[in-house]
Amino acid sequence: MADLFGQDAPGGPRDHAPAAPEDSGAPLADRLRPRTLAEVVGQEHLTGPEGAIGRMVAAGRLASMILWGPPGTGKTSIARLLAEAVGMRYAAISAVFSGVADLKQAFAEAETMAKAGKRTLLFVDEIHRFNRAQQDGFLPFVERGTVTLVGATTENPSFALNAALLSRAQVLVLNRLDEAALEALLAKAEALEGPLPLDPQARAALIAQADGDGRFLLGQAETLYAARLEGALDPAGLGAFLQRRVAVYDKDRDGHYNLISALHKSVRGSDPQAALYWLARMLVAGEEPLFLARRLVRMAVEDIGLADPQALPQCMAAMEAYRFLGSPEGELALVQACLYLATAPKSNAAYVAQKTAWKAAKETGSLAPPANILNAPTKLMKDLGYGAGYTYDHEAADGFSGDNYWPEGMEPAQFYAPVERGFEREIRKRLDYWDMLRAERG
Repeated sequence: MADLFGQDAPGGPRDHAPAAPEDSGAPLADRLRPRTLAEVVGQEHLTGPEGAIGRMVAAGRLASMILWGPPGTGKTSIARLLAEAVGMRYAAISAVFSGVADLKQAFAEAETMAKAGKRTLLFVDEIHRFNRAQQDGFLPFVERGTVTLVGATTENPSFALNAALLSRAQVLVLNRLDEAALEALLAKAEALEGPLPLDPQARAALIAQADGDGRFLLGQAETLYAARLEGALDPAGLGAFLQRRVAVYDKDRDGHYNLISALHKSVRGSDPQAALYWLARMLVAGEEPLFLARRLVRMAVEDIGLADPQALPQCMAAMEAYRFLGSPEGELALVQACLYLATAPKSNAAYVAQKTAWKAAKETGSLAPPANILNAPTKLMKDLGYGAGYTYDHEAADGFSGDNYWPEGMEPAQFYAPVERGFEREIRKRLDYWDMLRAERG
């Protein structure tokens, strides 16, 4: 099925005409493809007037970009609509099905069109699946402007893509679709096909089950329409019909948020017994285990952080173990992670540091680094004072120079304040020691 309202690119390069209403035999997601960027739901932080994409479209020029986000969030649709919005030719390939020959063909066609005065937006789906050499092959064509590259990936670009390619493209992060965005998709489907055969509780369960994936949600809705059911299903009936567990809570959709809040606060409060109870309540009710795995990861970085640096690896390992084993065996890995977090020393120092540092970064704008830590690869830059006075810490006494690393016009600030618990107690000792050395050498 297409990406959220978008076309797949199963083979080599292919051009696409502007979207048009689809016939009734096409998949529901295809028939509901947005025809403008304003119709793409859930990504207004990018497509709105103040978003990166909105600003590019307003200026009439696109930079190469990497669209990073979960499945079913509209990456393909955005790429196609971007080309239409600025009058570019749209070509698409998939890294899953394409090879070097397809890339050469795509670039050759783009060069031909460029000579005719038509710029090409080349959309590369699953771009992280190209190997390093193939990714390097994009560089000269991106640098010359032969193509404007729009890559789509579900993997972290920092690990999945070459640094050289990343330096030539802007990474834009797509949000997992929230409840409001998923509800908007169902409303569009119902405007086309009529009301879904679900009671309010089952409707909420269907949205929760989609877990941010719009394509999955519309696929499930299409299955329900095709069955031509008599009457409305409740959550139990929906689960039986779809042959998937669906979450069933006592208080409609509020139960989903109330129970995850109870789990999070029990972990934060270091009560492993209560945390395990709320985890069990959610799993027994049919909550999506990977949703819980993601929330455990969030707890590890928000409420434990460097007080126990193993908390995050434990949660990531639990998530991979669940993916490998599935239910019910994999749920034991989630139990282990939950108990590890609840019994770990707690600190939100990293969380507080992030908030404070982000605020300072926004307030200080474009202050340049001090000259002593500027890179000086050329003689001209050295003559201008770049790197002057820099001390190589490994050659300094105690392996610590105490140099100034703050921009001119900004006083050194303290964002991170480790607590006297867990491993952060040791970090606190290190910071105090370095502060003492700075004072002695100041």
